[in-house]
Amino acid sequence: MQKMYKPIRIGMIFVFMIILLTVYVFRLLQMQVYETRAADVEASPQRIVKRTVTLPAARGNIYDRNGIILASGRPSYNIMLNRDPLMRVPAPKRNAIVQELIYTAMEADVLYNDSFPITRGAPFEYISNMSDTQRKRLDIYFDYFSLDHEISSSDLLVWMRTHYKIDFTVGILEARLIIGVRYELEIRAIIGSIPPYVFAGDVSSDFVTLIEERGLIGVSIESDYIREYHTAYAAHMLGYIGKMSDKEMPYYKELDYPMDAQVGKIGAELAFEDLLHGAAGKQIIRTSDDGTVVDVETISEPVPGKHIYLTMDIDLQMKVEQELRAHIETINIKREEEDLDKIPGGAVVVTDVWTGELLAAASYPTFNRFTLTQDMGLLNSDPDRPMYNRATQGGYNPGSTFKMVTAFAGLRHGIITRHSEIYDAGKYTKWEDRGYAPSCWIFSGHGDTHGYVNVVQALECSCNYFFITVADRFAGGSLIGADNLAETAQEFGLGRSTGLEVPENTGRLATPEWKREALNDGWKVADTLMTSFGQGNNLFTPVQLANYAATIANGGTLHSLSMLLRVKSSDFTDLLHAHEPEVLNDIEEKEYVEILQEGMQAVTRGRRGTARKEFADYPIRVAAKTGTVQVEGEDINNAVFVCYAPANKPEIAVSIVIEKGGSGAAVMEIARKIFDYYFISEAAVVTTPYGELVP
Repeated sequence: MQKMYKPIRIGMIFVFMIILLTVYVFRLLQMQVYETRAADVEASPQRIVKRTVTLPAARGNIYDRNGIILASGRPSYNIMLNRDPLMRVPAPKRNAIVQELIYTAMEADVLYNDSFPITRGAPFEYISNMSDTQRKRLDIYFDYFSLDHEISSSDLLVWMRTHYKIDFTVGILEARLIIGVRYELEIRAIIGSIPPYVFAGDVSSDFVTLIEERGLIGVSIESDYIREYHTAYAAHMLGYIGKMSDKEMPYYKELDYPMDAQVGKIGAELAFEDLLHGAAGKQIIRTSDDGTVVDVETISEPVPGKHIYLTMDIDLQMKVEQELRAHIETINIKREEEDLDKIPGGAVVVTDVWTGELLAAASYPTFNRFTLTQDMGLLNSDPDRPMYNRATQGGYNPGSTFKMVTAFAGLRHGIITRHSEIYDAGKYTKWEDRGYAPSCWIFSGHGDTHGYVNVVQALECSCNYFFITVADRFAGGSLIGADNLAETAQEFGLGRSTGLEVPENTGRLATPEWKREALNDGWKVADTLMTSFGQGNNLFTPVQLANYAATIANGGTLHSLSMLLRVKSSDFTDLLHAHEPEVLNDIEEKEYVEILQEGMQAVTRGRRGTARKEFADYPIRVAAKTGTVQVEGEDINNAVFVCYAPANKPEIAVSIVIEKGGSGAAVMEIARKIFDYYFISEAAVVTTPYGELVP
């Protein structure tokens, strides 16, 4: 019987079916996989992330008057960690990237920024010296996540470990390190106004290469400029820069400063911030999801800051600081042996009498600018206040240095003439029935008197009785006398702004109006008499006292003080500003100023001069006035001294204030050594034009 199906026919049908099935499967695969993937790519291209980057401007240099560089900038690199690209990868990989970044830094011995206020090692505790900023940020973090502000450090770490999905196979020490970096990123996302996270700043080019080789997502390299200081001196006057505080940020934001900008904090860095800072540029960087840079667009180029030259002579500044420190420390060693109160501080100021240029200004104690960050806590808690600039901020009673004001007021109002004599009876008894009978210092200390003295002799021997009498003779009584003394003091620059560019204390003028408003008390005769010889309620700064001495020295012209000599463009080609002396007041009665000059010269050369011991045989003629200030509640007086030289052709004026220094005569040695250096020293000042090497 013949078969209906031959084997060959069945085989052909089977082969055909296999071919058909293969074609069908291939087409299905093509449609569902390859074409769908192509369609997906076309419909949803890879996401491009746009990031705006600040291009820092080079901060201008600072030089002294002789062209010696004091502060400059150098290029540097920062390692930045950006949250957005990091958050687009799975949590395990996210933490692995952070951990690798940390370990790379630690292996290269690079310090990285971690302000999370829990110790990095066990036992984990909140750090004891938490700053106000750290506390504020932690509180915001607690509020944002509804955490109890009293949560323990260990419980917080456990919560954060879970929150950041850190695998429990990761040790607690490593977890704490990861948490610190994750916290830095998240607190910026929560607050929004905190500058971008600089993981590590001012790193070496080798470390930059190491990081680039890792190709870590979210990690980028940005250029910056580091401020470098070339002197340890003039800490208060030169100043320093730092990150913007929360209080400063709104102000600088209005000026379009980047949030991470470094700004001047004190001194010249603050006073001339607008000149030094320049303008930052902007750049847009576009990256793919994996962090690969696909495009860079520069919106604006940075504009470098201008270069400034200070009126300060850094060599003179160094000498002034050294002498002030040596004097105070020598006395303090002796007082410690004798169990006496130590000198807490002092200040010295040197000015040009014809221009108002500030040549030197020292405040002691001072601080080390190079270790400021690590020392800040100790400096702020030091009772001697090393961060306090006594030269511009300190308010001191002038003592007998005020007697030139009383003398001038008496001459101007016809109470005395050059040759008028007043008999020093020792004790002024006119107001004894009202409970006030002041004595001359020589009577109180030695039971003696100065006898008959005129105004020049009264300045020479610092006769309190003479000036008490002058003040008591003002027509209209003590109120008019007080106003006349205050008015005259202001004409000589006391109790008013000196014009100096750095923040300054304008002092305090003791007047009936001041006493009524400040103390809710009426002015008395005793107030006027005490003010007349410098023991009243007046408070003046050392820079005011130096300018006061300079005004007498130049014949009665009060100049505005300045510490800005000139300004040059960033490429040094253009002179943008040059200091011109500015006159604040010009006293008309030059003949009376000459009498003050005569009296101040008698202080150093006269037979009874209170500064005779130091300057009688000095090769350069000096004009001066000593002052001893009785401070309420203190056993040791403040010492005040003002002077200028050469007396016959003045060049510089000096003021010295030493807290608990004893007497004005006790600090004259400082002035003499300053004059030695300025006028006599063989040490030549090195002046190096820009572009040449300093030897």
